[in-house]
Amino acid sequence: MDFDVIIIGSGPGGYVTAIRASQLGMKVAIVERENLGGICLNWGCIPTKALLKSGEVYEQLGHLGEYGLKVEKASFDFAGVVQRSRKVAAQLNSGVGFLMKKHKIEVIEGTAKLEKGSPAPKVVVALKAGGTRTVQAKHVILATGARARTIPAIGLEPDGERVWTYREALTPKTCPKSLIVIGSGAIGIEFASFYRALGADVTVIEALPRILPVEDEEVSKAAQKAYEKRGLTFRAGASVKKLSKLKAGVSVEIEVAGKAESLDAEVAIVAVGIVGNVENLGLEALGVKIDRTHVVTDSHCATGVPGLYAIGDVAGPPWLAHKASHEGVHCIEHIAGVPSSNLNSPIPGCTYSTPQIASVGLTEAAAKEKGIAVKVGRFPFRVNGKAIAAGETEGFVKTVFDAKTGALIGAHMIGTEVTEMIQGFTVAITLEATEAELHATVFPHPTMSEAMHEASLDAFGLVLHV
Repeated sequence: MDFDVIIIGSGPGGYVTAIRASQLGMKVAIVERENLGGICLNWGCIPTKALLKSGEVYEQLGHLGEYGLKVEKASFDFAGVVQRSRKVAAQLNSGVGFLMKKHKIEVIEGTAKLEKGSPAPKVVVALKAGGTRTVQAKHVILATGARARTIPAIGLEPDGERVWTYREALTPKTCPKSLIVIGSGAIGIEFASFYRALGADVTVIEALPRILPVEDEEVSKAAQKAYEKRGLTFRAGASVKKLSKLKAGVSVEIEVAGKAESLDAEVAIVAVGIVGNVENLGLEALGVKIDRTHVVTDSHCATGVPGLYAIGDVAGPPWLAHKASHEGVHCIEHIAGVPSSNLNSPIPGCTYSTPQIASVGLTEAAAKEKGIAVKVGRFPFRVNGKAIAAGETEGFVKTVFDAKTGALIGAHMIGTEVTEMIQGFTVAITLEATEAELHATVFPHPTMSEAMHEASLDAFGLVLHV
């Protein structure tokens, strides 16, 4: 064997798995066809957050008077905004390279393809530098990620100029004056939020009856109301029939409640989901089961092919970087035969718009669909001392408890920096906490996190400050 484990793909799933494997004493190689850190560090999670921060700061300049402050003639350098985002991505890419060297992980630059082998498939790499290299390991882990879904039949095929995916939306030469975002999941909403912050007229189209459809319905409704206050426009329950390119922009034909409508803008962003990167890997020849572009795995991330595993986006939803890392660590620890974390641990989800949205566990509706009797608590930031002092009173915290056992089974937030707060509830669910533990927990004052405590109290009729 050349290695104990070969990992294909160096995103948050792949590189974290490689590090953990090295810590466990394994000889590790990672194959990457493009950039260390994968989509997340280079074209996804990290650079989008850099853009969003610039947009957030710029937007706040328009509210300085509320804090007794003044600024004259606020403006932005769009090229500088994009450049900062790219520098952040480059810094983290370099950081992953350092980690690979630190942990003595061999990085093979090229495109991998699998062939039959034993005890695991052989990995044949078409090297970036030219030629091929065949390597063999006891275990192979697929961490090839996913890419933006397109629908060429109705014109949703990116051209890099007027029709963008997330990738083109990260590095445009100029900021469009008008924009249509097709899809209101986290990716679509984050780009809509960023470009609106810089003054673009933005319309978001969603096929389902409400935006952010995976979120709790109350949060979804509150989010739309908050976004509309910022000037965003929505078309929910809208079916896209055709996207056409005009001389100076795009036109999107939609149908809402049986009525046809046409929307025009400079640019359209396609954010209608993702598809797994399963092509040209030799998976079909090996007999790997694939379901709707995602590799089917068991409770330990194993495929049906001996020695072959899959983690992260290529293995299915939720398509989140931290889910990929969690799966990767579990997978390699299972392979090594050491105690590992539960793959069923709760996975929080975050949307970094203005306001932010964060959630973990079951929504109220999902819990009821499962036949669970629930107790629901809510607490608004408008009566939270820190929120009032900060001038950030928009939003609320919602908790969902099992009425019979008192276990916390879901938590949902909308407001400033709630993405930094959701982990408290994630820990609580992981530890199987009930209302007794949450009620007994002391939350520091003044903090916005006190709303978490109050929402937990409210579910049992004990709220203090409303």
